[in-house]
Amino acid sequence: MPPAISSIRFPFELKKDQLEAAEAWIGNGCRGSVIFSTGTGKTEIAFECARRAAKPHDRFPILFLVPRIVLIEQNVRRLESYGIPSDNIGVYYGERKEVREITISTYQSAINNFELIRSAKMIVLDEVHLVSESAIAFDRIFDVIVEDPEKAILGLTATINENDPKYHTILTVAPPVKKYMIKDAVTDGRLARPVVQPIEVSFSPEEQKIYNEASDAIKDISRKLQAYDPIRMTKILTRGGSRASMAKMWFAHVRKRKELLSSTKQKLLKAVELVKRHQGERIMIFSETIDSIQQLKDLLEVAGIPAHTIHNGVKPKERKEILESWGADYFPLLSVHTLEIGYDVPQVGIAIIIASTSNMNQVAQRIGRVVRKVEGKEQALVYVVYVSGSKDDNVLKVVRAAIEKESSERMVRSPKGKRPTQGQKTITKFS
Repeated sequence: MPPAISSIRFPFELKKDQLEAAEAWIGNGCRGSVIFSTGTGKTEIAFECARRAAKPHDRFPILFLVPRIVLIEQNVRRLESYGIPSDNIGVYYGERKEVREITISTYQSAINNFELIRSAKMIVLDEVHLVSESAIAFDRIFDVIVEDPEKAILGLTATINENDPKYHTILTVAPPVKKYMIKDAVTDGRLARPVVQPIEVSFSPEEQKIYNEASDAIKDISRKLQAYDPIRMTKILTRGGSRASMAKMWFAHVRKRKELLSSTKQKLLKAVELVKRHQGERIMIFSETIDSIQQLKDLLEVAGIPAHTIHNGVKPKERKEILESWGADYFPLLSVHTLEIGYDVPQVGIAIIIASTSNMNQVAQRIGRVVRKVEGKEQALVYVVYVSGSKDDNVLKVVRAAIEKESSERMVRSPKGKRPTQGQKTITKFS
């Protein structure tokens, strides 16, 4: 019997950049990562790579790992729409344990059953940046993957910081073979042009006092412990003793500052004002905490504007109903991380970011939610609401960097299956 993936048929022609990505991956020995902007067809690249890697007359088990359960069904539907018989597609998570020639599972499920990885001839790691060395449980996946030097490995991500030591393993086992960033895709007309609108707000006197006190405490503890980033603080925390108590206080102050930046009154009021400016248009609003989006939802409803929130605590069935009614029963959708990854809603062209993150991956994903092209959509609005004179100042820089980032065709090769040695870690100051 021919491999199941060989029957895949796209109802369209793959773009030049997608074909080049597949060719680059094959040329690198069927190992590597494709770093493509959200909305440029990474999933189709994965399917094309798998089709090319499969031998004509051999069974070719493929394991497709995704970060969210909701993405499992999305990939199943996509495979079926491309002609793969449903009998060849299995899903593995929770109470559903169907291992077929093409199996779609979550990272968490794979950690609980490494035999899934061992039995596959090809592993596709969707949002591969999540399997970093700071996520110790996920990092174990690579220990199992590299047991077999012949196993095909494909990583998919919209962006990854190649200078960050926590991605050392990923970049060695699955080095970048092709990049196609937001700027490239906009230039080629593949994505709508993101237009960044910075909106500056201020703390109230009381909020400023709380912010200053938290920042001073963070700096003081960092100075005493000679540790300035979460990784070092976590190590101190795990060792116990009086230094661990100080590290615990450090994290508490960081959390307080983050919560304040997410829910400062002027940010929430400005977000309501922006929603009113775009009545009747679907809007995505991103924040860092559930409490802040709930406060914003309450303010919107007081203003007579129905809204919904989505976060990891929302059950899959309810999430599905919320998404299906979006654009009909309500227009602003408020999210904490959940809608950053894998959702295809090309009709949405407005994002409001009130988050205080400096995580480039998160920012690129958020922008990617609104730059997908549909007929008549040439640009997308990205409002960045930030508190001047605070950690928020960095958010605007990160948003612009994510959009302006140039492409690079640099090939990074390494011996197949070899685990990297841990190099000296760079320090990113957090205070």
